[in-house]
Amino acid sequence: MRRNEREITDHRLIENALAEADICRIAMCDGGRPYVIPMNFGYRDGVVYLHSAAAGRKIEILQKNPQVCFEVEAYAEMKDIKEENICSTGMRYLSVIGSGEAQFIHEENEKSTALDIIVGRYTGKTEHSYSPESLARIVVIKVIIREITGKRSL
Repeated sequence: MRRNEREITDHRLIENALAEADICRIAMCDGGRPYVIPMNFGYRDGVVYLHSAAAGRKIEILQKNPQVCFEVEAYAEMKDIKEENICSTGMRYLSVIGSGEAQFIHEENEKSTALDIIVGRYTGKTEHSYSPESLARIVVIKVIIREITGKRSL
């Protein structure tokens, strides 16, 4: 990291960013070409959870290469706006970048638990019910985090 003073070494701040971020960007490699998409997500105990339709480019890529990189940010806003020297304007942010391996969840109870984690972060409710038909239509992915780092400018 070029600006060491901005590196987050306190794992609680990394957890905070994962708790506060609204969107997780998932980067994959489609052959030799990068592919990134924003997704709703959940996080718990070193695992990022995602849900998806059962077909599409993302699923095809992950079936061939489950290695992913992800990014989230929280509290992003402009700071110190200087109209006379706009290039001196900065950003406040807390960002996290990690990498890991994507795995598809097939077992119904584990799928439901993962969905509760995802839906819970946006609704505040901890338990939901899902019909077997709904569970069969969607794919739930867990990304087991292998590496994670954070950076801040607050």
